[in-house]
Amino acid sequence: MCHALLQDPKFFRLLLRIDAELAAEVHSGRCACGGVLHRANYPRKPRACLKEVRSEFASRFSFCCAACRKRKTSTSVRFLGRRVYLALAVVLCSARHAGQNTAAARVSTDLDVPVRTLQRWRQWWVDLFPLTPLWQAHCARFMPPVASDLFPAGLLKRFSGDAAEQLMRLLVFLSPLTVTAISLPEGG
Repeated sequence: MCHALLQDPKFFRLLLRIDAELAAEVHSGRCACGGVLHRANYPRKPRACLKEVRSEFASRFSFCCAACRKRKTSTSVRFLGRRVYLALAVVLCSARHAGQNTAAARVSTDLDVPVRTLQRWRQWWVDLFPLTPLWQAHCARFMPPVASDLFPAGLLKRFSGDAAEQLMRLLVFLSPLTVTAISLPEGG
């Protein structure tokens, strides 16, 4: 079950390792101005994060150019833009909330995610995610089409593997959204 991953420290560490690899790719390059990139992580206070790994999730990998001082942040599978909740919580809680059942209420309570926040996330998935450049560029790859009212659960099912692999692949797919401005309503 996908929601068990919210309690699995090994899965959290896998996401951290993926983010570290994505950051290493960015760090190995140079700034557009030609300057060297130095580590300039910024602090995060992630919600829906296991206590065992919270310190490892307390910063977002980022870099700063030594010459022009512009920031270059790598994509992430841990964070969905500037939201305070981890990306896996946004995906899994939104998928579960779409069913509006007692399990959804339990996950919401366990993670301390207000129902209003879940509703905002669902609204983003249904109304705004289909309009993102990411989805516009890749939606034709999903045949038959994924109905927007089934996001993100319908999208999650389209990735192969067991529950952990499906979630990891979906988070990698969504990672371009993590470095561009996305419109998730406040409080999410």
